[in-house]
Amino acid sequence: MRIVPHILGAAIAAALISTPVFAAELTGTLKKINDSGTITLGHRDSSIPFSYIADASGKPVGYSHDIQLAIVEAIKKDLNKPDLNVKYNLVTSQTRIPLVQNGTVDVECGSTTNNAERAQQVDFSVGIFEIGTRLLTKTGSPYNDFDDLKGKNVVTTAGTTSERILKSMNADKQMGMNVISAKDHGESFQMLESGRAVAFMMDDALLAGEMAKAKKPTDWHVTGTAQSNEIYGCMVRKDDPAFKKAVDDAIVGLYKSGEINKIYDKWFTQPIPPKGLNLMFPMSEELKALIANPNDKPAPDKKA
Repeated sequence: MRIVPHILGAAIAAALISTPVFAAELTGTLKKINDSGTITLGHRDSSIPFSYIADASGKPVGYSHDIQLAIVEAIKKDLNKPDLNVKYNLVTSQTRIPLVQNGTVDVECGSTTNNAERAQQVDFSVGIFEIGTRLLTKTGSPYNDFDDLKGKNVVTTAGTTSERILKSMNADKQMGMNVISAKDHGESFQMLESGRAVAFMMDDALLAGEMAKAKKPTDWHVTGTAQSNEIYGCMVRKDDPAFKKAVDDAIVGLYKSGEINKIYDKWFTQPIPPKGLNLMFPMSEELKALIANPNDKPAPDKKA
């Protein structure tokens, strides 16, 4: 039977439409995910309320993790793989970048600041949060700003920008602080709560998360002049533009639909697991501006 040319053309066009977006030209991470049938998500265990373990299941929850799950749903559609397997891989402040670089983790969404140093090692998605680096101290204590910390024990989390800023401040201003680097945010707060440190320096939203899980949250307050303003992003491997675009498009989709507002309220203005505590941390004007104009640039340096 002879096939009429225009019918053949229509058939080819229909086939192309039904083919997954990336089918003929998959490279990098998308090819890895497609071939393996698995996407590996890097997550934290104690970055409340961004990415943390809340119960015995061992599965992560949080603001950043909900964004991560939206990325997974977008990748499923892009690759036409509705049954794509999701694997979770725990990362720490010290291991998160190497595990993205070496391919163990495909995308990490937690509380990772996008800065120039890290951008030489990994690529960042459009920003997902904006914070200021401040202090958590005991309510009523004399330690309300950084100048009050001379000669004192101050804790922060190893491998973070706060650790770098605090050590640099200590040296430059000859403050004589004993800077303690804890393995994670939970341990940092334990050192503060037990009196082994008088202040805990970290991102204000993370400090609010630690304060909320305290035995008596009103015993603590977030204070001090912000030493940096930072933007969190999801990390992906460098020089993989197709995958970065897929991640960015998924996040921007959340912003345009307004779904990001529901995700934010869920984790910052409503009770969260495991204790049903409310961080009472309304969305900042800076984050609203970032959502209105998504970009992958680090926060501008607001300090002299």
